[in-house]
Amino acid sequence: MKPSVIILTFNSELSIGQTLQSVSGLTDDIHVVDSGSRDRTLEIARSFGATVLEHPFENYGAQRNWAIDCIAPKYGWQLHLDADERLTPELRDEIAALDENAEMAGYHLPRLMHFLGRPIRHGAMFPTWHMRLFRNGLGRCETRRYDQHFYVTSGQTARLRAHMIDDIRMPLTEWTFRHNRWSDAEVEELSEGDSQGRIAGQFSGNPVERKRYLRGLYNRSPLFVRPFALFFYRYFLRAGFMDGTEGLIFFVLQTFWFRFLIDAKLYERRESRRAARRAV
Repeated sequence: MKPSVIILTFNSELSIGQTLQSVSGLTDDIHVVDSGSRDRTLEIARSFGATVLEHPFENYGAQRNWAIDCIAPKYGWQLHLDADERLTPELRDEIAALDENAEMAGYHLPRLMHFLGRPIRHGAMFPTWHMRLFRNGLGRCETRRYDQHFYVTSGQTARLRAHMIDDIRMPLTEWTFRHNRWSDAEVEELSEGDSQGRIAGQFSGNPVERKRYLRGLYNRSPLFVRPFALFFYRYFLRAGFMDGTEGLIFFVLQTFWFRFLIDAKLYERRESRRAARRAV
Protein backbone atom coordinates (compact mmCIF):
# COMPACT_ATOMS: atom_id res chain seq x y z
CA MET A 1 0.00 0.00 0.00
CA LYS A 2 1.09 3.54 -0.80
CA PRO A 3 -1.44 6.00 0.68
CA SER A 4 -1.89 9.69 0.05
CA VAL A 5 -1.09 11.56 3.28
CA ILE A 6 -3.07 14.58 4.51
CA ILE A 7 -1.75 16.67 7.42
CA LEU A 8 -3.41 19.61 9.18
CA THR A 9 -1.08 22.37 10.38
CA PHE A 10 -1.05 25.67 12.23
CA ASN A 11 2.18 27.20 13.53
CA SER A 12 3.67 23.70 13.61
CA GLU A 13 7.35 24.37 12.90
CA LEU A 14 8.45 22.50 16.05
CA SER A 15 6.96 19.18 14.92
CA ILE A 16 6.02 19.17 11.24
CA GLY A 17 9.53 18.17 10.11
CA GLN A 18 9.44 14.93 12.09
CA THR A 19 5.90 14.22 10.91
CA LEU A 20 6.89 14.61 7.26
CA GLN A 21 10.10 12.65 7.75
CA SER A 22 8.12 9.73 9.20
CA VAL A 23 5.99 9.35 6.04
CA SER A 24 8.59 10.28 3.44
CA GLY A 25 9.55 6.64 2.89
CA LEU A 26 5.92 5.56 2.59
CA THR A 27 4.52 7.84 -0.13
CA ASP A 28 5.32 10.60 -2.59
CA ASP A 29 1.85 12.18 -2.29
CA ILE A 30 1.72 14.45 0.78
CA HIS A 31 -0.80 17.27 1.25
CA VAL A 32 -0.53 19.88 4.02
CA VAL A 33 -3.69 21.83 4.82
CA ASP A 34 -2.71 24.96 6.75
CA SER A 35 -4.95 27.44 8.55
CA GLY A 36 -2.80 30.57 8.57
CA SER A 37 0.58 29.66 10.05
CA ARG A 38 2.87 32.61 10.79
CA ASP A 39 6.04 30.60 11.43
CA ARG A 40 8.18 28.35 9.19
CA THR A 41 5.56 25.59 8.87
CA LEU A 42 4.88 26.07 5.15
CA GLU A 43 8.56 26.52 4.33
CA ILE A 44 9.37 23.21 6.02
CA ALA A 45 6.43 21.45 4.33
CA ARG A 46 7.50 22.58 0.88
CA SER A 47 11.08 21.48 1.56
CA PHE A 48 9.73 17.91 1.85
CA GLY A 49 7.89 18.23 -1.45
CA ALA A 50 4.44 18.47 0.13
CA THR A 51 1.57 20.12 -1.69
CA VAL A 52 0.41 23.04 0.48
CA LEU A 53 -3.19 24.22 0.62
CA GLU A 54 -4.52 26.99 2.85
CA HIS A 55 -8.02 27.07 4.27
CA PRO A 56 -9.55 29.11 7.13
CA PHE A 57 -10.06 27.09 10.29
CA GLU A 58 -13.54 26.59 11.74
CA ASN A 59 -13.04 23.40 13.72
CA TYR A 60 -11.11 20.17 13.24
CA GLY A 61 -14.06 18.23 11.87
CA ALA A 62 -14.86 20.87 9.26
CA GLN A 63 -11.18 21.20 8.31
CA ARG A 64 -10.72 17.45 7.93
CA ASN A 65 -13.86 17.05 5.83
CA TRP A 66 -12.85 20.01 3.66
CA ALA A 67 -9.56 18.23 2.99
CA ILE A 68 -11.38 14.99 2.14
CA ASP A 69 -13.70 16.82 -0.25
CA CYS A 70 -11.20 19.15 -1.93
CA ILE A 71 -7.93 17.22 -2.23
CA ALA A 72 -7.45 14.99 -5.26
CA PRO A 73 -5.38 12.09 -3.86
CA LYS A 74 -2.98 10.32 -6.13
CA TYR A 75 -3.56 6.92 -4.55
CA GLY A 76 -6.57 4.87 -3.50
CA TRP A 77 -6.08 5.20 0.27
CA GLN A 78 -5.78 8.23 2.57
CA LEU A 79 -3.73 8.53 5.76
CA HIS A 80 -4.64 11.50 7.96
CA LEU A 81 -2.27 12.93 10.56
CA ASP A 82 -1.96 15.96 12.80
CA ALA A 83 1.18 18.07 12.64
CA ASP A 84 2.45 16.71 15.96
CA GLU A 85 1.89 13.06 15.07
CA ARG A 86 4.39 10.76 13.41
CA LEU A 87 4.61 7.16 12.32
CA THR A 88 7.04 4.83 13.99
CA PRO A 89 9.22 2.87 11.52
CA GLU A 90 7.29 -0.26 12.52
CA LEU A 91 3.95 1.33 11.68
CA ARG A 92 5.26 2.71 8.40
CA ASP A 93 6.41 -0.78 7.41
CA GLU A 94 3.13 -2.33 8.52
CA ILE A 95 1.12 0.10 6.37
CA ALA A 96 3.41 -0.45 3.39
CA ALA A 97 2.88 -4.21 3.69
CA LEU A 98 -0.93 -3.97 3.58
CA ASP A 99 -2.79 -5.21 0.52
CA GLU A 100 -4.54 -2.15 -0.88
CA ASN A 101 -6.96 -4.41 -2.74
CA ALA A 102 -8.06 -6.28 0.38
CA GLU A 103 -11.76 -6.27 1.29
CA MET A 104 -11.26 -3.59 3.91
CA ALA A 105 -12.60 -0.03 4.25
CA GLY A 106 -10.25 1.33 6.90
CA TYR A 107 -7.81 0.70 9.72
CA HIS A 108 -7.65 1.90 13.31
CA LEU A 109 -4.16 2.97 14.39
CA PRO A 110 -2.99 2.83 18.02
CA ARG A 111 -1.51 6.10 19.31
CA LEU A 112 1.05 6.74 22.05
CA MET A 113 1.19 10.26 23.48
CA HIS A 114 4.44 11.97 24.43
CA PHE A 115 3.94 14.79 26.95
CA LEU A 116 6.79 17.04 28.07
CA GLY A 117 9.10 14.57 26.34
CA ARG A 118 7.83 11.47 28.16
CA PRO A 119 5.66 8.64 26.76
CA ILE A 120 2.38 8.42 28.69
CA ARG A 121 1.87 4.65 28.80
CA HIS A 122 -0.40 4.31 31.82
CA GLY A 123 -3.70 5.72 33.02
CA ALA A 124 -5.61 4.02 30.18
CA MET A 125 -3.88 6.38 27.75
CA PHE A 126 -2.13 3.73 25.65
CA PRO A 127 -3.20 2.61 23.26
CA THR A 128 -5.82 5.10 22.17
CA TRP A 129 -7.34 4.08 18.84
CA HIS A 130 -7.99 6.33 15.86
CA MET A 131 -9.39 5.62 12.41
CA ARG A 132 -6.77 7.36 10.25
CA LEU A 133 -6.25 5.11 7.23
CA PHE A 134 -9.18 4.51 4.91
CA ARG A 135 -10.12 3.92 1.31
CA ASN A 136 -10.98 6.95 -0.83
CA GLY A 137 -14.68 7.78 -0.76
CA LEU A 138 -15.39 5.83 2.44
CA GLY A 139 -13.97 8.06 5.17
CA ARG A 140 -15.47 11.08 6.93
CA CYS A 141 -14.80 12.97 10.14
CA GLU A 142 -17.36 13.63 12.85
CA THR A 143 -18.90 17.10 12.82
CA ARG A 144 -18.21 17.51 16.53
CA ARG A 145 -16.55 20.74 17.66
CA TYR A 146 -14.07 18.87 19.87
CA ASP A 147 -12.54 15.38 20.04
CA GLN A 148 -13.52 14.43 16.51
CA HIS A 149 -12.84 10.99 15.12
CA PHE A 150 -12.81 9.65 11.59
CA TYR A 151 -15.17 6.85 10.62
CA VAL A 152 -15.97 4.84 7.51
CA THR A 153 -19.41 5.10 5.96
CA SER A 154 -19.50 1.41 5.04
CA GLY A 155 -17.35 -1.68 5.01
CA GLN A 156 -15.15 -3.61 7.40
CA THR A 157 -12.37 -2.16 9.54
CA ALA A 158 -9.39 -3.67 11.31
CA ARG A 159 -6.67 -2.66 13.78
CA LEU A 160 -2.99 -2.29 13.06
CA ARG A 161 -0.44 -3.43 15.64
CA ALA A 162 2.37 -0.85 15.48
CA HIS A 163 1.64 2.59 16.92
CA MET A 164 1.99 6.21 15.91
CA ILE A 165 3.29 8.89 18.27
CA ASP A 166 1.46 12.06 19.27
CA ASP A 167 4.39 14.26 20.35
CA ILE A 168 3.02 17.31 22.16
CA ARG A 169 5.82 19.87 21.98
CA MET A 170 3.94 23.12 22.54
CA PRO A 171 4.65 24.99 25.80
CA LEU A 172 2.17 24.52 28.62
CA THR A 173 1.00 28.11 28.16
CA GLU A 174 -0.15 27.28 24.63
CA TRP A 175 -1.43 23.84 25.67
CA THR A 176 -3.66 25.26 28.41
CA PHE A 177 -4.77 28.12 26.14
CA ARG A 178 -5.96 25.62 23.54
CA HIS A 179 -7.67 23.46 26.14
CA ASN A 180 -9.52 26.47 27.48
CA ARG A 181 -10.78 27.10 23.95
CA TRP A 182 -11.63 23.42 23.50
CA SER A 183 -13.60 23.48 26.75
CA ASP A 184 -15.85 26.10 25.16
CA ALA A 185 -16.31 23.81 22.15
CA GLU A 186 -17.17 20.84 24.38
CA VAL A 187 -19.71 22.91 26.32
CA GLU A 188 -21.38 23.90 23.05
CA GLU A 189 -21.36 20.28 21.94
CA LEU A 190 -22.91 19.01 25.18
CA SER A 191 -25.48 21.80 25.27
CA GLU A 192 -26.71 21.15 21.74
CA GLY A 193 -27.04 17.38 22.06
CA ASP A 194 -27.01 16.95 18.27
CA SER A 195 -26.26 13.37 17.17
CA GLN A 196 -26.13 13.96 13.41
CA GLY A 197 -22.72 13.30 11.92
CA ARG A 198 -21.50 11.73 15.19
CA ILE A 199 -20.31 8.24 15.96
CA ALA A 200 -22.88 6.39 18.04
CA GLY A 201 -21.66 4.80 21.25
CA GLN A 202 -21.64 1.00 21.37
CA PHE A 203 -19.95 -1.02 24.10
CA SER A 204 -19.30 -4.00 21.83
CA GLY A 205 -18.34 -1.92 18.77
CA ASN A 206 -14.99 -0.80 17.41
CA PRO A 207 -12.58 1.12 19.69
CA VAL A 208 -14.03 4.55 18.86
CA GLU A 209 -17.63 3.38 19.32
CA ARG A 210 -16.67 1.93 22.70
CA LYS A 211 -15.01 5.22 23.66
CA ARG A 212 -18.18 7.09 22.72
CA TYR A 213 -20.22 4.69 24.86
CA LEU A 214 -17.99 5.26 27.89
CA ARG A 215 -17.98 9.02 27.29
CA GLY A 216 -21.78 8.89 27.32
CA LEU A 217 -21.69 7.28 30.77
CA TYR A 218 -19.32 10.01 31.94
CA ASN A 219 -21.53 12.79 30.54
CA ARG A 220 -24.54 11.43 32.42
CA SER A 221 -22.65 11.50 35.73
CA PRO A 222 -23.03 14.41 38.21
CA LEU A 223 -21.19 17.64 37.52
CA PHE A 224 -18.03 18.24 39.58
CA VAL A 225 -18.03 14.67 40.90
CA ARG A 226 -17.02 13.11 37.59
CA PRO A 227 -13.66 14.95 37.17
CA PHE A 228 -12.54 13.68 40.59
CA ALA A 229 -13.71 10.16 39.75
CA LEU A 230 -11.98 10.19 36.35
CA PHE A 231 -8.72 11.43 37.84
CA PHE A 232 -8.84 8.78 40.58
CA TYR A 233 -9.53 6.08 37.98
CA ARG A 234 -6.77 7.12 35.59
CA TYR A 235 -4.07 8.18 38.03
CA PHE A 236 -4.50 5.59 40.78
CA LEU A 237 -6.55 2.62 39.52
CA ARG A 238 -4.94 2.62 36.06
CA ALA A 239 -1.48 3.50 37.41
CA GLY A 240 -1.02 6.92 35.85
CA PHE A 241 1.39 7.64 38.69
CA MET A 242 3.84 5.28 36.94
CA ASP A 243 4.50 8.01 34.36
CA GLY A 244 6.42 10.16 36.83
CA THR A 245 6.28 13.93 37.19
CA GLU A 246 5.25 14.40 33.56
CA GLY A 247 2.37 11.99 34.12
CA LEU A 248 1.29 13.85 37.24
CA ILE A 249 1.19 17.13 35.32
CA PHE A 250 -0.68 15.53 32.42
CA PHE A 251 -3.34 13.75 34.46
CA VAL A 252 -3.97 16.72 36.75
CA LEU A 253 -4.32 19.12 33.81
CA GLN A 254 -6.01 16.95 31.19
CA THR A 255 -8.04 14.50 33.27
CA PHE A 256 -8.99 16.78 36.17
CA TRP A 257 -8.49 20.51 35.40
CA PHE A 258 -9.81 20.37 31.83
CA ARG A 259 -12.84 18.29 32.74
CA PHE A 260 -13.55 20.39 35.84
CA LEU A 261 -13.36 23.53 33.68
CA ILE A 262 -15.95 22.06 31.32
CA ASP A 263 -18.25 21.33 34.26
CA ALA A 264 -17.79 24.84 35.63
CA LYS A 265 -18.72 26.36 32.28
CA LEU A 266 -21.73 24.05 31.98
CA TYR A 267 -22.83 25.13 35.47
CA GLU A 268 -22.33 28.80 34.57
CA ARG A 269 -24.45 28.40 31.43
CA ARG A 270 -27.25 26.55 33.21
CA GLU A 271 -27.39 29.10 36.05
CA SER A 272 -27.44 31.94 33.53
CA ARG A 273 -30.40 30.33 31.75
CA ARG A 274 -32.24 29.79 35.03
CA ALA A 275 -31.72 33.45 35.94
CA ALA A 276 -33.00 34.53 32.53
CA ARG A 277 -36.15 32.39 32.94
CA ARG A 278 -36.81 33.80 36.42
CA ALA A 279 -36.46 37.32 35.03
CA VAL A 280 -39.20 36.76 32.42
